Amino acid sequence: MAKSSKLRIAFIHPDLGIGGAERLVVDAALGLQSLGHSVDIYTSHHDNHHCFDETRDGRLRVHHVIPPLPRSIRGKFHIMFAHARQLHLTMHLMRTSAYQYDVFFVDQLSTCIPFLRMFCGKRVVFYCHFPDKLLANGAYVEDRQGRNVSILKYIYRFPMDWLEEVTTTQADLILANSKFTARVTKSHFSSLKHELKVVYPGINIDAYISPIHPLDPDILHAASQRRTLLSLNRFEMKKNAALAIEAFAILRDKDPNTSDVRLVLAGGYDPRLEDNIRTLNSLIELAQFSGLTYNVITPLQSRVTAPSFPKITPNEPDVLFLLNFTTAQRSGLLQAQSTLALLYTPANEHFGIGPVEGMICGLPILACDSGGPTESIVDQPADQRTGWLYRPQPSVWAQALEEICDLSETDRKALSQRARDRAQKMFGMEAMAKSLEEVLEEAVSMGPVSRTGMWLVMFAVLGLLVILIFRYGSFSG
Repeated sequence: MAKSSKLRIAFIHPDLGIGGAERLVVDAALGLQSLGHSVDIYTSHHDNHHCFDETRDGRLRVHHVIPPLPRSIRGKFHIMFAHARQLHLTMHLMRTSAYQYDVFFVDQLSTCIPFLRMFCGKRVVFYCHFPDKLLANGAYVEDRQGRNVSILKYIYRFPMDWLEEVTTTQADLILANSKFTARVTKSHFSSLKHELKVVYPGINIDAYISPIHPLDPDILHAASQRRTLLSLNRFEMKKNAALAIEAFAILRDKDPNTSDVRLVLAGGYDPRLEDNIRTLNSLIELAQFSGLTYNVITPLQSRVTAPSFPKITPNEPDVLFLLNFTTAQRSGLLQAQSTLALLYTPANEHFGIGPVEGMICGLPILACDSGGPTESIVDQPADQRTGWLYRPQPSVWAQALEEICDLSETDRKALSQRARDRAQKMFGMEAMAKSLEEVLEEAVSMGPVSRTGMWLVMFAVLGLLVILIFRYGSFSG
């Protein structure tokens, strides 16, 4: 295909909600559209009340194909049904419009890859956020031996892990969101012969630096004159937001000059997910135990009602929990003159878009010294610093927060400019879109797909899923 040709691209993503992977998909699609390519997104779940604005306001074409399968059975077998739901989505795509596309862009779940290549004869690019097999037993820690699991879980996970690896290796080209993810994926997928190319997630810079409407009711709902420490993460245990609360509590006890500082924990919250419910409950208990006042709010037009908790402080709490923030609220908090820093609490994060969002708004970043943030944040030397990287220990983070709160105006302005420059140069949507364009054009230029050996893989995948669904479904019935 000629370099100037415009591509017809289909994105396949399992759940188009609110999260880092979804933000990447949205920005990648927007970026490729801005380069003149045609993009459609296919997904098994898209809730207009729990998604990014671009997926509901017409800027992107989203095809929501509702599957006949549940997400789980009694809170279990999530990954098995995720594979099955993606196969349903793939079958719909192949029956209707798959042949109109030049290339497929798949992320998170690789189940569909051999089917798309076999039946559509089109090339597939897979974007690896992180191998699911390494997340099944909790947060992944590099160089740590795997956790002991029960024999039943091992029996369940073994075919799921095999399925992930064998379908991933079927992709024509594989991308990773960081050098960390690329290295870990290669070391744990023994049959993977591909060289993974790193394409850092990019963000729509204009969306973060565009002027906000200060009288927007949602912005006012979350705003405060108090100095603010901000954390943007989904309410999941693995995100370790407890670190922010513990460090903040130590800071407040240690330094009386920080009595005017508040902590805002903002992120996606889905009342259908037990992990989200359990995480929010535990964080509120921690805030109460630490002697911090708190409040829980949602956007004014949110369909998700804020859960009821005792002893809330409606006005100027020490800790504000903001569930399912709007784009305006995110921008308002990131751009506010009162916001001192962005706290990014997950350890061994695969990439982490949060630090980039903070840097593009000129905020200092405090993050863990592992995973993707070590590639996005400059900690040393001090005259090049865009943030701080420390081990996830509350007392250590509290000390860093004290340093951040005490930054002089001159040092804060210099750091802010360095952060903006780095984010614009390395993590803008334009840079990501051009890198993806090169990869997609390379995939198309590879020519017709060879189907040799693909029948075996395809039937093995399909047969395994059918057996598992009937077997495990009968156990839980």
